[in-house]
Amino acid sequence: MKAAVVVGFGQPLALQDWEIPTPGPGQILVKTEACGVCHTDVHAWHGDWPVKPKPPFIPGHEAIGRVVALGGGVTAVKLGDRVGVPWLYAACGHCEFCLQAWETVCAEAQFGGYTQNGGFAEYLLADPNYVAHIPAGLTPTEAAPLICAGITTYKGIKETEARPGQWIAISGIGGLGHLGVQYAKAMGLRVCAMDIDEGKLAHAKKLGADLVVNARVAEAVATVRAATGGGAHGVLITAPSLGAFKQGVGLTRKLGTCVLVGLPPGEFPTPLFDVVANCITIRGSFVGNRQDMAEALAFAAQGQVKADIELQPLSAINQVMQRLEKGDVASRVVIDFAQ
Repeated sequence: MKAAVVVGFGQPLALQDWEIPTPGPGQILVKTEACGVCHTDVHAWHGDWPVKPKPPFIPGHEAIGRVVALGGGVTAVKLGDRVGVPWLYAACGHCEFCLQAWETVCAEAQFGGYTQNGGFAEYLLADPNYVAHIPAGLTPTEAAPLICAGITTYKGIKETEARPGQWIAISGIGGLGHLGVQYAKAMGLRVCAMDIDEGKLAHAKKLGADLVVNARVAEAVATVRAATGGGAHGVLITAPSLGAFKQGVGLTRKLGTCVLVGLPPGEFPTPLFDVVANCITIRGSFVGNRQDMAEALAFAAQGQVKADIELQPLSAINQVMQRLEKGDVASRVVIDFAQ
């Protein structure tokens, strides 16, 4: 099979021929139809995070495909099912976190395209208990971004605990944020979209945002607080920017919740007086669990959420990764294995 492989951190991905893997007991083999490309793949490629993947490895954690082989004892899926192999590749299933449906923070969690080979390949292995079940009506290329960017923003919005009719501010209207606007509107929230790119703000308006504000202008926070009557009930920071993180607390209403999903380098500059005096909650959100995945996909299957995608062949993966690294991707790139 063809695969795009990280042979060394920061080196160009190598397009190599690998043996098609054979599923062992409790595993399935998926023939890849599409795989989204996420900024996390760039972090994996560079080995940016404290816990690093081990080259050689195959990135990609937004893989969609058909089940073509079953290992022994598999009952959760059947041959021919269309599934997604997401960031949460597997977890132990029995620790205190798994038992509370917080398997994403399980100490034994495995991650697709990181600790396990991912979807930048024509075939990949998966754990049938953790794959996403793709609803009928969603094509592979439509579904791919939803099993990472979609679930991440959807779960982040849930974690703000904002209720229908209340305000949510979404900072960063790129690959995650443009989906966040759509999920928030589908959930009955009033949406303030923030970005430093006027084109992305115009796009957010077309997607249904009630208010758009350029985050770069000096009066951005004051504008949001005035328009929302004291700040947003929930704030979702998708932008990988420390400035956006600091600004997010200022956007948050008293007793509100600011949820962080972006991962910029450096330390979070927290204005402690404002957080304490206004009883603000700051919360991290890391992807989502399997039920969150089903819900996020259901919104899309009902036509309420649709990712903006650009299709590219696997042979273009190095150009795509370089563009992501430079911020030169408007929404989401999907590798189409039919090309």
